[in-house]
Amino acid sequence: MEIRWLEDFIALAKTRHFSRAADEQNVTQPTFSRRIKLLEEEMRVTLIDRNTLPLSLTPAGEVFLQSAELITRQLRDTKERCQEIRKQEESQIRFISTQTLFLSFYKEAIEPFCESIGMEMDVNMKSSSWLGIDFVNALVNQQCDLMLCYWHPAINFIRALDDDQYDYLVIGEETLIPCSATDENGEPKYALPGMKRKPLPYIGYYENSFLQPIISHHLQRQREVPQLQTLNENYHSISVKAMIKEGYGLGWVPKRLLLDTLSYGKVALAGEENWHIPLEIRLYRSRLNQSPNLNQLWNSLKEKMT
Repeated sequence: MEIRWLEDFIALAKTRHFSRAADEQNVTQPTFSRRIKLLEEEMRVTLIDRNTLPLSLTPAGEVFLQSAELITRQLRDTKERCQEIRKQEESQIRFISTQTLFLSFYKEAIEPFCESIGMEMDVNMKSSSWLGIDFVNALVNQQCDLMLCYWHPAINFIRALDDDQYDYLVIGEETLIPCSATDENGEPKYALPGMKRKPLPYIGYYENSFLQPIISHHLQRQREVPQLQTLNENYHSISVKAMIKEGYGLGWVPKRLLLDTLSYGKVALAGEENWHIPLEIRLYRSRLNQSPNLNQLWNSLKEKMT
Protein backbone atom coordinates (compact mmCIF):
# COMPACT_ATOMS: atom_id res chain seq x y z
CA MET A 1 0.00 0.00 0.00
CA GLU A 2 1.28 3.45 -0.90
CA ILE A 3 0.81 6.54 1.25
CA ARG A 4 -0.49 8.50 -1.73
CA TRP A 5 -3.40 6.04 -1.95
CA LEU A 6 -4.43 7.13 1.54
CA GLU A 7 -4.18 10.77 0.50
CA ASP A 8 -6.26 10.01 -2.61
CA PHE A 9 -8.91 8.35 -0.47
CA ILE A 10 -9.06 11.31 1.95
CA ALA A 11 -9.44 13.71 -0.99
CA LEU A 12 -12.27 11.59 -2.45
CA ALA A 13 -14.00 11.37 0.94
CA LYS A 14 -13.87 15.16 1.17
CA THR A 15 -15.04 16.02 -2.39
CA ARG A 16 -17.28 12.97 -2.96
CA HIS A 17 -16.38 13.35 -6.65
CA PHE A 18 -13.73 11.50 -8.65
CA SER A 19 -12.92 14.34 -11.07
CA ARG A 20 -12.57 17.02 -8.35
CA ALA A 21 -10.52 14.69 -6.16
CA ALA A 22 -8.24 13.85 -9.10
CA ASP A 23 -7.72 17.57 -9.78
CA GLU A 24 -6.89 18.11 -6.10
CA GLN A 25 -4.30 15.33 -6.28
CA ASN A 26 -2.90 16.63 -9.59
CA VAL A 27 -3.48 13.39 -11.51
CA THR A 28 -5.79 12.36 -14.33
CA GLN A 29 -9.14 10.87 -13.40
CA PRO A 30 -8.31 7.41 -14.89
CA THR A 31 -5.09 7.28 -12.84
CA PHE A 32 -6.93 8.44 -9.73
CA SER A 33 -9.75 5.89 -10.19
CA ARG A 34 -7.19 3.12 -10.71
CA ARG A 35 -5.40 3.99 -7.47
CA ILE A 36 -8.65 3.96 -5.50
CA LYS A 37 -9.42 0.55 -7.00
CA LEU A 38 -5.97 -0.71 -6.04
CA LEU A 39 -6.57 0.51 -2.50
CA GLU A 40 -9.84 -1.42 -2.29
CA GLU A 41 -8.14 -4.51 -3.64
CA GLU A 42 -5.41 -4.15 -1.06
CA MET A 43 -7.99 -3.84 1.73
CA ARG A 44 -10.17 -6.58 0.16
CA VAL A 45 -13.30 -4.54 0.79
CA THR A 46 -15.37 -1.90 -1.02
CA LEU A 47 -14.67 1.52 0.45
CA ILE A 48 -16.69 3.72 -1.95
CA ASP A 49 -20.40 3.38 -2.73
CA ARG A 50 -20.43 4.40 -6.39
CA ASN A 51 -24.22 4.04 -6.72
CA THR A 52 -25.04 7.20 -4.78
CA LEU A 53 -24.93 10.81 -5.90
CA PRO A 54 -22.80 12.30 -4.61
CA LEU A 55 -20.54 9.37 -3.85
CA SER A 56 -20.58 8.06 -0.29
CA LEU A 57 -18.41 5.86 1.87
CA THR A 58 -19.37 2.37 2.80
CA PRO A 59 -19.31 1.47 6.53
CA ALA A 60 -15.85 -0.01 5.93
CA GLY A 61 -14.88 3.22 4.15
CA GLU A 62 -15.91 5.29 7.17
CA VAL A 63 -13.69 3.19 9.43
CA PHE A 64 -10.84 3.30 6.93
CA LEU A 65 -11.10 7.11 6.62
CA GLN A 66 -10.38 7.55 10.32
CA SER A 67 -7.28 5.40 10.10
CA ALA A 68 -6.13 7.04 6.86
CA GLU A 69 -6.39 10.51 8.42
CA LEU A 70 -4.52 9.37 11.52
CA ILE A 71 -1.73 7.70 9.53
CA THR A 72 -1.21 10.63 7.16
CA ARG A 73 -1.27 13.12 10.03
CA GLN A 74 1.31 11.10 11.96
CA LEU A 75 3.45 10.76 8.86
CA ARG A 76 3.27 14.51 8.20
CA ASP A 77 4.19 15.33 11.81
CA THR A 78 7.04 12.82 11.74
CA LYS A 79 8.35 14.25 8.48
CA GLU A 80 8.29 17.77 9.95
CA ARG A 81 10.19 16.64 13.03
CA CYS A 82 12.75 14.83 10.87
CA GLN A 83 13.23 17.95 8.78
CA GLU A 84 13.76 19.99 11.94
CA ILE A 85 16.41 17.51 13.08
CA ARG A 86 18.07 17.64 9.65
CA LYS A 87 18.17 21.45 9.72
CA GLN A 88 19.58 21.40 13.23
CA GLU A 89 22.29 18.93 12.23
CA GLU A 90 23.14 20.97 9.15
CA SER A 91 23.46 24.12 11.25
CA GLN A 92 25.90 22.46 13.66
CA ILE A 93 29.60 22.33 12.91
CA ARG A 94 31.22 18.97 13.67
CA PHE A 95 34.39 19.62 15.61
CA ILE A 96 37.20 17.33 16.78
CA SER A 97 40.12 18.13 19.02
CA THR A 98 42.72 16.38 21.09
CA GLN A 99 41.80 16.13 24.77
CA THR A 100 44.61 18.51 25.75
CA LEU A 101 43.58 21.20 23.28
CA PHE A 102 39.93 20.81 24.20
CA LEU A 103 40.72 21.49 27.85
CA SER A 104 43.44 24.11 27.41
CA PHE A 105 42.41 25.99 24.26
CA TYR A 106 38.96 25.14 22.91
CA LYS A 107 37.15 25.94 26.16
CA GLU A 108 38.91 29.26 26.64
CA ALA A 109 39.16 30.49 23.04
CA ILE A 110 37.04 28.64 20.47
CA GLU A 111 33.87 28.02 22.47
CA PRO A 112 33.42 31.64 23.68
CA PHE A 113 34.08 32.93 20.15
CA CYS A 114 31.47 30.60 18.65
CA GLU A 115 28.95 31.68 21.27
CA SER A 116 29.65 35.33 20.49
CA ILE A 117 28.65 34.86 16.83
CA GLY A 118 25.74 32.50 17.62
CA MET A 119 27.39 29.39 16.17
CA GLU A 120 26.61 25.94 17.56
CA MET A 121 29.38 23.34 17.69
CA ASP A 122 29.05 19.56 17.88
CA VAL A 123 32.23 18.42 19.64
CA ASN A 124 33.20 14.77 19.26
CA MET A 125 34.34 13.68 22.73
CA LYS A 126 34.92 10.10 21.55
CA SER A 127 38.10 11.36 19.93
CA SER A 128 39.80 11.29 23.35
CA SER A 129 40.76 7.66 22.64
CA TRP A 130 42.06 8.30 19.10
CA LEU A 131 45.58 8.00 17.75
CA GLY A 132 47.06 11.03 16.00
CA ILE A 133 46.34 9.66 12.53
CA ASP A 134 42.68 9.10 13.49
CA PHE A 135 42.14 12.87 13.64
CA VAL A 136 43.56 13.35 10.16
CA ASN A 137 41.48 10.47 8.78
CA ALA A 138 38.31 11.93 10.31
CA LEU A 139 38.83 15.14 8.34
CA VAL A 140 39.83 13.32 5.15
CA ASN A 141 36.79 11.02 5.37
CA GLN A 142 34.44 13.96 6.05
CA GLN A 143 33.54 12.73 9.55
CA CYS A 144 34.11 16.24 10.87
CA ASP A 145 34.09 19.82 9.61
CA LEU A 146 36.97 21.18 11.68
CA MET A 147 40.03 19.65 13.33
CA LEU A 148 41.98 21.44 16.05
CA CYS A 149 45.49 20.10 16.57
CA TYR A 150 49.10 20.86 17.33
CA TRP A 151 51.37 21.34 14.34
CA HIS A 152 55.12 20.84 13.97
CA PRO A 153 57.12 19.75 10.91
CA ALA A 154 58.11 16.56 12.74
CA ILE A 155 54.52 15.23 12.74
CA ASN A 156 54.62 13.08 9.63
CA PHE A 157 51.02 11.87 9.59
CA ILE A 158 49.66 15.41 9.35
CA ARG A 159 51.40 15.92 6.01
CA ALA A 160 48.37 14.27 4.38
CA LEU A 161 46.73 17.68 4.80
CA ASP A 162 49.48 19.51 2.91
CA ASP A 163 47.25 19.56 -0.12
CA ASP A 164 45.26 22.21 -1.97
CA GLN A 165 42.10 20.42 -0.86
CA TYR A 166 42.68 21.48 2.76
CA ASP A 167 43.05 24.81 4.44
CA TYR A 168 44.22 25.82 7.89
CA LEU A 169 44.40 28.76 10.24
CA VAL A 170 47.13 29.25 12.81
CA ILE A 171 44.96 30.30 15.73
CA GLY A 172 47.45 30.07 18.55
CA GLU A 173 50.93 29.22 19.72
CA GLU A 174 52.04 26.77 22.37
CA THR A 175 55.28 25.67 24.00
CA LEU A 176 56.15 22.22 25.27
CA ILE A 177 58.15 22.70 28.46
CA PRO A 178 60.05 20.09 30.46
CA CYS A 179 58.98 19.94 34.07
CA SER A 180 59.49 17.94 37.23
CA ALA A 181 58.08 17.73 40.72
CA THR A 182 60.04 19.80 43.21
CA ASP A 183 62.13 18.60 46.13
CA GLU A 184 62.01 19.90 49.71
CA ASN A 185 64.00 22.97 48.64
CA GLY A 186 61.63 23.85 45.82
CA GLU A 187 64.12 22.77 43.15
CA PRO A 188 63.22 20.35 40.33
CA LYS A 189 63.65 16.76 41.46
CA TYR A 190 64.89 15.88 37.97
CA ALA A 191 66.76 18.31 35.71
CA LEU A 192 68.06 18.05 32.16
CA PRO A 193 70.30 16.84 30.69
CA GLY A 194 70.90 14.17 33.36
CA MET A 195 73.86 11.78 33.70
CA LYS A 196 74.72 8.58 31.84
CA ARG A 197 75.28 6.62 35.03
CA LYS A 198 71.89 7.68 36.35
CA PRO A 199 69.39 8.44 33.55
CA LEU A 200 66.41 10.60 34.35
CA PRO A 201 63.03 8.80 34.53
CA TYR A 202 61.05 10.02 31.54
CA ILE A 203 57.26 10.28 31.34
CA GLY A 204 56.62 10.34 27.62
CA TYR A 205 54.04 9.88 24.89
CA TYR A 206 53.33 7.04 22.50
CA GLU A 207 55.06 7.34 19.15
CA ASN A 208 51.73 7.59 17.25
CA SER A 209 50.58 10.55 19.35
CA PHE A 210 50.90 14.19 18.27
CA LEU A 211 53.61 15.15 20.75
CA GLN A 212 56.18 12.34 20.90
CA PRO A 213 57.53 12.85 17.33
CA ILE A 214 57.98 16.53 18.18
CA ILE A 215 59.90 15.82 21.38
CA SER A 216 62.11 13.20 19.71
CA HIS A 217 62.86 15.57 16.83
CA HIS A 218 63.86 18.36 19.22
CA LEU A 219 66.02 16.23 21.50
CA GLN A 220 67.98 14.83 18.57
CA ARG A 221 69.09 18.36 17.70
CA GLN A 222 70.42 19.35 21.12
CA ARG A 223 74.14 19.75 21.75
CA GLU A 224 73.86 17.88 25.01
CA VAL A 225 72.37 14.43 24.71
CA PRO A 226 69.60 14.07 27.30
CA GLN A 227 70.00 11.04 29.50
CA LEU A 228 66.49 9.69 29.74
CA GLN A 229 65.03 6.32 30.61
CA THR A 230 61.40 5.91 29.60
CA LEU A 231 59.32 5.01 32.62
CA ASN A 232 55.84 5.44 31.15
CA GLU A 233 54.09 6.43 27.89
CA ASN A 234 50.72 8.12 27.43
CA TYR A 235 48.49 9.65 24.78
CA HIS A 236 47.31 12.62 26.83
CA SER A 237 49.26 15.45 28.42
CA ILE A 238 46.89 15.38 31.38
CA SER A 239 48.19 11.91 32.25
CA VAL A 240 51.82 12.99 31.79
CA LYS A 241 51.25 16.00 34.01
CA ALA A 242 49.65 13.88 36.73
CA MET A 243 52.61 11.49 36.87
CA ILE A 244 55.08 14.37 36.92
CA LYS A 245 53.26 15.99 39.85
CA GLU A 246 53.49 12.72 41.76
CA GLY A 247 57.27 12.76 41.32
CA TYR A 248 57.64 9.76 39.02
CA GLY A 249 59.87 11.58 36.53
CA LEU A 250 60.15 14.50 34.14
CA GLY A 251 58.29 15.10 30.93
CA TRP A 252 57.19 17.70 28.41
CA VAL A 253 53.75 19.27 28.86
CA PRO A 254 52.03 22.15 26.99
CA LYS A 255 52.62 25.35 28.92
CA ARG A 256 48.92 26.20 29.08
CA LEU A 257 48.33 23.11 31.22
CA LEU A 258 51.04 24.09 33.69
CA LEU A 259 50.50 27.77 34.41
CA ASP A 260 48.56 27.22 37.63
CA THR A 261 50.66 24.24 38.70
CA LEU A 262 53.96 26.12 38.29
CA SER A 263 52.67 28.98 40.43
CA TYR A 264 51.90 26.60 43.30
CA GLY A 265 55.56 25.54 43.48
CA LYS A 266 54.94 21.79 43.42
CA VAL A 267 56.21 21.54 39.84
CA ALA A 268 59.17 23.38 38.34
CA LEU A 269 60.90 23.73 35.00
CA ALA A 270 63.30 20.85 34.46
CA GLY A 271 65.49 22.53 31.86
CA GLU A 272 66.67 25.79 30.34
CA GLU A 273 64.99 27.48 27.40
CA ASN A 274 66.87 25.40 24.83
CA TRP A 275 64.77 22.43 26.00
CA HIS A 276 61.53 24.30 25.27
CA ILE A 277 59.72 23.33 22.06
CA PRO A 278 57.55 25.86 20.18
CA LEU A 279 54.38 24.61 18.45
CA GLU A 280 51.56 26.00 16.38
CA ILE A 281 47.90 25.42 17.15
CA ARG A 282 46.12 24.93 13.87
CA LEU A 283 42.53 24.60 12.78
CA TYR A 284 42.05 22.53 9.61
CA ARG A 285 39.14 22.24 7.20
CA SER A 286 38.43 20.76 3.78
CA ARG A 287 37.91 23.31 1.03
CA LEU A 288 35.37 20.93 -0.52
CA ASN A 289 33.09 21.51 2.47
CA GLN A 290 31.12 24.63 1.58
CA SER A 291 28.65 24.61 4.46
CA PRO A 292 27.38 28.21 4.90
CA ASN A 293 27.81 28.03 8.68
CA LEU A 294 31.32 26.63 8.35
CA ASN A 295 32.26 29.38 5.89
CA GLN A 296 30.86 32.01 8.24
CA LEU A 297 32.83 30.69 11.20
CA TRP A 298 36.00 30.26 9.16
CA ASN A 299 35.86 33.80 7.78
CA SER A 300 35.11 35.23 11.22
CA LEU A 301 38.10 33.42 12.70
CA LYS A 302 40.33 34.49 9.82
CA GLU A 303 39.28 38.09 10.35
CA LYS A 304 40.01 37.78 14.06
CA MET A 305 43.47 36.35 13.40
CA THR A 306 44.47 39.25 11.07
